[in-house]
Amino acid sequence: MANFNIDSKSERTFDAIVIGSGMSGGWAAKELGDKGLKTLVLERGRDVKHNKDYPTTNMYPWEFAHHGQVTAEIREANPIVNRCYAFGEDAMHFFVKDKEHPYVQEKPFDWIRGYQVGGKSLLWARQTQRWSDFDFDGPARDGFAVDWPIRYKDIAPWYSHIEKFAGISGNLDGIAELPDGEFLPAFPLNAVEQRFSKHVKQHYQNRHVISARCAHLSKPNQIHFDQGRAQCQKRTLCQRGCPFGGYFSANSSTIPWALKSGHVTLRPFSVVESIMYDEKLGKATGVRVIDTNTKEAIEYYADVIFLNAAALNSNLVLLNSTSSRFPNGLGNDSGTLGKYVAFHNYSAHINAEWDGDKEWTTDGRNPAGGGYIPRFRNVYKQETDFLRGYAAGFSAYRYRETSSDGVGEDLKKNLVNDSLSGWKVGSHMMGETIPKKSNYVALDKSQKDQWGIPLLKIAVEYDDNDAKMKKDYVEQMTEMFTSAGFTNIKASTDNRAPGLDIHEMGGVRMGNDPKTSMLDKWHRLHACQNVYVTDGASMTSTSCQNPSLTYMAFAARAVDHAVSESKK
Repeated sequence: MANFNIDSKSERTFDAIVIGSGMSGGWAAKELGDKGLKTLVLERGRDVKHNKDYPTTNMYPWEFAHHGQVTAEIREANPIVNRCYAFGEDAMHFFVKDKEHPYVQEKPFDWIRGYQVGGKSLLWARQTQRWSDFDFDGPARDGFAVDWPIRYKDIAPWYSHIEKFAGISGNLDGIAELPDGEFLPAFPLNAVEQRFSKHVKQHYQNRHVISARCAHLSKPNQIHFDQGRAQCQKRTLCQRGCPFGGYFSANSSTIPWALKSGHVTLRPFSVVESIMYDEKLGKATGVRVIDTNTKEAIEYYADVIFLNAAALNSNLVLLNSTSSRFPNGLGNDSGTLGKYVAFHNYSAHINAEWDGDKEWTTDGRNPAGGGYIPRFRNVYKQETDFLRGYAAGFSAYRYRETSSDGVGEDLKKNLVNDSLSGWKVGSHMMGETIPKKSNYVALDKSQKDQWGIPLLKIAVEYDDNDAKMKKDYVEQMTEMFTSAGFTNIKASTDNRAPGLDIHEMGGVRMGNDPKTSMLDKWHRLHACQNVYVTDGASMTSTSCQNPSLTYMAFAARAVDHAVSESKK
C-alpha cells in the first residue's frame, strides 16, 4: 500500500501547475510546454476543442429555433448574464448561467463568466492595445493605488512576443500614449470614419482616431499557419467560435500548441479548492482539486504554480488557501488580498448622423469594429477635476431601410424595394476606475457552492470620479461631433452595474512594498515565491486599454522568469 501511494503521488506530480486555461492561462501553458516543463493545466469547466465543439459556428439564421433570440424563459432565469451583449442563442452555451454558479452581491455587480477550456477567450471583443509609461506611471503621479513595480520597457519585448504569435492587426500610428506593436495589416476605416479622423487631427492637439487594433489575422504569417489557423473571413460571428481560427483564442492557438509539445496535460472538470502551503518548506507544494463530476478531492503537486483563474476567481482561490502561516489567505501578509478591485466604465454613449458622403457605403464587415480614440485627458498634465482618463470607440455605418407599410401586394413591394439609410455615427467610452480599499471581494461566511467552496461576496461600485469622467466624455465627444458637422447628436448614459464591462481587475495587486501589495515585479507572491498570478487579479491600476494583451504578456514574462529561477 505504501508503494502504491508513492506511485500515485508520483503520477500526480508535475514541474508546474497552471490554474485556468483562458487568455493568460493558455499562454502560461504554451510557454511552459515550449520550455519542456511537465505541466498540468486545470480547468473547472468542460473541454472545448477547436472546431469540434463550436456547435453553432456554421449555422444560418433560419437554422436557429428562435432566429438567434433568447427566449423569455431563459432571459428571466438569467437576468445577469442576459445583460451581456454576446449572450444570444448562438453563444449562450459558452456563458455561465446565473443559477449554476451563484455569488453574493453585497453591491450590484454583473459577474460575466465562461467556465470551459479557453474561458472567455472565445467571447472577448478582441481589441488589443499596449500600455505606455503614461499608464504605468499613473498611480505614482496622482497617489492613488501604489506604484507599479514595472514600466513599459520591462513588458515591451513580451508584447512583441505575444503579438507575433497571436496575430494583431493595426497601423503604426506613432502615438506616444499608445505604443505601436508587431502588426499585421489593419482593417481600414470607412469613408466617414476617415473623415472624422482627419478632422480631429486637424482641429485638436494630441487627439487621434485610428483603426482599431484587434486580434484578427488580416494577413496570416507562417507562425499562424503552423497553429492551424487561417485568414479572418470577416464573418463577425466570433462569439460562436471561429472555425478558421481567424481571431486569437486559447482554443485555436495556445492550448492546442501547448498540448502538441507533449509536455502538457489538460484536466477539465477540476475546480481548484485551494493552493497547498508547506510551512516547513516555506512554499506552495501543490493544488487541491474537486472533480466536478465525482466530487472527489484530489491533490496535485508541483514546484511552481501559475494562478490564472480570471481576476475574481483568482482572488477566491487565494482567499480560500488558508493555513496557520496564512490565516487570511495565501500570501496575504499585507492584508490587501481581495481589496482595491477596479474595472472599466462603459456607461456612456453618443450617437449622431452625417448628411454627407452619400456616394459611399460599406461592403462586407469590419471585425475590428471601426475606429479607436486613445486616451487624451490627463495624459501630459492633470487638466480636469477627475483623475486618469478614458478611451473611446468610434464607428460609422449605413444600413438597408425597408417599409412595412401597406397590406398584401403593397407590403411585398415595400419590403422588396429597400434603400440605403444616411450615415449613422456612434461612440462609447471606456473609462479607467480608481482602485479603492472599499471595492473588495471576500468569502461569504455562511454560503457554499455545490463543491463546498465558499461563495464569493462582491462589493464594488462607482464613485464621484467615475461620474465626473462620464460627464467629461459626453461634453468632449459632443463638442467633437458638433465640430465635425454631425447632426442630431444624442448622448446617453445608463445605470449598468459594474462588471458588465467584463474587465474586472485587482485584488492581488503588484507593488514594490510587501506591506502594501501582494505580488512583486515578476508577479510572484511576495510571501510565497513559487506562486505566480498573471491574470487581471494582478493589476495595480486599470488604465483604459482593453487589458487582455497585457495579461498575456505578463504570463509569458512570468514563465520566462520562473524557468530562469529554476535553472539557478
